[in-house]
Amino acid sequence: MNKNHYVAIMAGGIGSRFWPMSRTNFPKQFLDILNTGRTLIQGTMDRFATFIPKENIYVVTSDQYKDIVAQQLPEIPVANILCEPSRKNTAPCVAYISHKLLQQNPDANLICAPADHIILNIPEFKRICLEALSFTASIKALVTLGIKPTNPNTGYGYIQYDQQAVSNDVFKVKTFTEKPDLPTAKTFLTSGDFLWNAGIFVWQVKNIVAAFEKLLPEMNEVFEAEKEHFNQPTEQEAIDRIYPQCVNISIDYGIMEKADNVYIIPSSFGWSDLGTWGSAYDNLGKDYLENAVAGDNVVVIDAVKNMVHVDNKKLVLLQGIEDFIIVDTADVLMICRKDREQEIKEYVAEIKRSKGDKFL
Repeated sequence: MNKNHYVAIMAGGIGSRFWPMSRTNFPKQFLDILNTGRTLIQGTMDRFATFIPKENIYVVTSDQYKDIVAQQLPEIPVANILCEPSRKNTAPCVAYISHKLLQQNPDANLICAPADHIILNIPEFKRICLEALSFTASIKALVTLGIKPTNPNTGYGYIQYDQQAVSNDVFKVKTFTEKPDLPTAKTFLTSGDFLWNAGIFVWQVKNIVAAFEKLLPEMNEVFEAEKEHFNQPTEQEAIDRIYPQCVNISIDYGIMEKADNVYIIPSSFGWSDLGTWGSAYDNLGKDYLENAVAGDNVVVIDAVKNMVHVDNKKLVLLQGIEDFIIVDTADVLMICRKDREQEIKEYVAEIKRSKGDKFL
């Protein structure tokens, strides 16, 4: 394994679209959504540990999840769990790990990846990540992994790229597009030069810090001003001072969409961002009536194409319903049409208004 290869697993989100399983105090990255025996963050750790030294694997998360991460990932040093005092989206998260590693190892070559993705073809994922690391080691490039689209999905961002490769399977990025409407997504799919934005990035830390200097200079300055505290006992105190000064912005919008040295590797490794119950339905096995059932005691009678997630100890009988999401927890039962799942975040906001935080 290459000692200059690092990973930052981004694990600070609250996963509100996976409510009621995903809660503020225990969000989806720490859950075994697909009943595999491993939580999503454990699965992410397992993938990277096949080709990245464990001491070079970091987790950037909310300070309220530090103990959960330590419990679920005992194989990484506790010092590698970096705690954000507030949620400010992905740009401050990337700035934090990049400035920290720059002080520690100026040759650090970093993969930044979310904690909650599903990847089925791990050997292919490893091959593409190593290819990206090899490219960024020799070229001042910011690389993103793009997923070859299989359908006109409106839940993902899209990236357009030049058709002429610059190196093996690496291409120059032309444009980023936020989640499109269906007609636009169909146009992208037909054109053949668009990929889904997987949100997995690869770069040398010195090059991403240079991008921050140019494109998010105010944010970069506050990290730069505290750099002597990184990798020291005073690091957390410095981060607690830095974060209130950072704007809430994604790395995509703040850096990737504006930089002129962005490249993409078209990828196909069985990827899903597992962002919704619908994506969980797609990734779970189905019975003969096309129900995806996570639960040992679910009896289905004339019910089809449902997503069901219930406690193994509870007997649940479903009859005569079609295309529903049914999720039962200790204190919440949600029954929602699958085609309305994008509204779950709105339902959660309504529950917060009417019931407070008790069920969130």
